[in-house]
Amino acid sequence: MNIVLLDPRQTTHEMWTISSQRQVTHLKTHLDVQVGDTLKVGVAGAQRYLTEVIEVTENMIRVKALHEESVPQKLPVTLIVALPRPKVLRRLIMDAVTLGVEKIILIHSYRVDKSYWQTPFLQQIEHYVTLGLEQAGDTIAPQVECHKRFKPFVEDVLPSIITPEKPAFLAHPYVSEAMPSALNQPCSIVIGPEGGFIPYEVDLLIKNGCQAAHLGNRIIRTETVIPYLIGRLFSS
Repeated sequence: MNIVLLDPRQTTHEMWTISSQRQVTHLKTHLDVQVGDTLKVGVAGAQRYLTEVIEVTENMIRVKALHEESVPQKLPVTLIVALPRPKVLRRLIMDAVTLGVEKIILIHSYRVDKSYWQTPFLQQIEHYVTLGLEQAGDTIAPQVECHKRFKPFVEDVLPSIITPEKPAFLAHPYVSEAMPSALNQPCSIVIGPEGGFIPYEVDLLIKNGCQAAHLGNRIIRTETVIPYLIGRLFSS
């Protein structure tokens, strides 16, 4: 935790109260927070601040804002990914948020087990978004959408996302075109499920505006390919 993220309702008074048991336990156990220490605190959806610890009790920590700090900039990326296994989903959400993507879209595909849509992790996405923001020192959560029907999403929603100024790249190992590097412009990234998209899905994605490109001849796990691909597209 590199920032303590608070709900705006916790910051309406001069003294702000950190009352989440998870946050309090972490601050006391791992950082040994004491009165007079400084803490980086963010207000969800707003600014972040350097604060001074005013009071520490068993169940809460009170802080006072000293001055405003800058919030890390988002990457202009829409991440479109076939819903992975629940344990992978948890890591994927946290990592994508930490990397700073603007929007995450979870979609269905032929190789996505329908039971994945019943996982409790989908109801807990907000929690994992918070963990990703706290890791990155960010306060602005990305928009998260779920689309349970592949064809309607690709034909009706995807074309509205893609523009000449914001291309969409489909990571696919079986094409000749290589993924661009140092693109440094708004874009969408489409990642398939374990085993990849089936040929029909690949064709439909390309027909509706995606540019298929490979990352070499290795097959990479979903949770690995996302940071690798974002690093490649947004290298300096």
